[in-house]
Amino acid sequence: MSPISKAKIAVLVPCYNEAHAIAEVVSGFQAALPQAKIYVYDNNSSDNTAEIAARAGAIVRPEPQRGKGNVIRRMFSDIDADFYIMIDGDGTYAPEDAPALLAKAEQNQLDMVAGKRKNIQQDAGRSGHAFGNRMFNWLFRKMFSAGFDDIFTGYRVFSKRFVKSFPALATGFETETELCVHALSLRQPCAELEVSYGLRQEGSESKLSTFRDGARILITFVLLMKEVKPFAFFGLLAGLALLLAAFFGVPVLAEYFDTGLVSLLPRWILAVGLASVSLLLFVAGLILDSVARGRLEHKRLAYLQYPAWTP
Repeated sequence: MSPISKAKIAVLVPCYNEAHAIAEVVSGFQAALPQAKIYVYDNNSSDNTAEIAARAGAIVRPEPQRGKGNVIRRMFSDIDADFYIMIDGDGTYAPEDAPALLAKAEQNQLDMVAGKRKNIQQDAGRSGHAFGNRMFNWLFRKMFSAGFDDIFTGYRVFSKRFVKSFPALATGFETETELCVHALSLRQPCAELEVSYGLRQEGSESKLSTFRDGARILITFVLLMKEVKPFAFFGLLAGLALLLAAFFGVPVLAEYFDTGLVSLLPRWILAVGLASVSLLLFVAGLILDSVARGRLEHKRLAYLQYPAWTP
C-alpha cells in the first residue's frame, strides 16, 4: 500500500458556470483517487453546476461572494485534510495527473506542488492569455525571484501547513500570484510538475478577462512587492525621486557656482522638494522592512503550528 493512500485527501474545485464539464471532473477524480473527498464550491453559478456536481457524487457547498480568491479563502477555512488538491472545474486539467502530483509532495515533503501546464501557448485558443501568461511569469521572476515557471496554473497540491498559514487576501484570479508569493516569502519547499492541459469543452467559456484581470494582476504584483519587499519597493521610488531632483537641481547648482546667482528659483525649490521626498521614501522603506520582517515571523509561527505529514 502506498503511504499516500493513508492520507486524508481533499479535492477542491472552485466553480462558476461549469455545467458542461463538472461531472467529468468529479468522475475523473473518483477514478484517479478513490479515497479522496471531492468538494465543489459553487460561486453563485447561473446554470445547474451545483446540481450536476451533486449528482456526480461531489460534496457541494456555496460561496456567494464572486471571485476565485473568495472561494479559495472559504475552502481553505472550511476543509481539514492532510493534502489538498485544487483544480479548476472547466475540464482543462487531467485528474489522472493527481497521483503523480501527490506522490511528489509526499516523497519530497513539499508544501506545494504546482502543475506546470503543457502547451500553455494555446491557452484555450486565446492568444492574448498566452502572451499575458509569458509576460507576467517573466515579471514575477524579476520582482520576486525564480522558483515558478507557471504562476497561474489552476492545478496544485498543498500540504495542511501551507493551507492553514495562507492569509488568502485576494478576491479574484490574482489569488494565484498570492499563493506563489506566500510560498516564496516563507521559503517553503515547493516544486513544479508538468501536467496535461487541454482546450475547454464546447459550451464552456473562460471567466478570465484579458485586460481587466490583467490589470488586477499587475496591481497585485505591485501591492505584494510593497508588502513583501518594502525596502526594495520604496528604495526604487526613492532612487527615482533622487534622479529627478538631480535633473532639476544640478543646472541650478552649476549656475550658482558659476555666477553666484540663482535665477531659476522655482526649479531649485522643486529639486529640494524631490530630494526631501526621496529621503522620506528611503526612511519609510527602512521602517516598513522591519514591520514586514515581524509579519513574516508571525506567518512562520502559524505555519509551524502544523507538523509535516508523516505516513
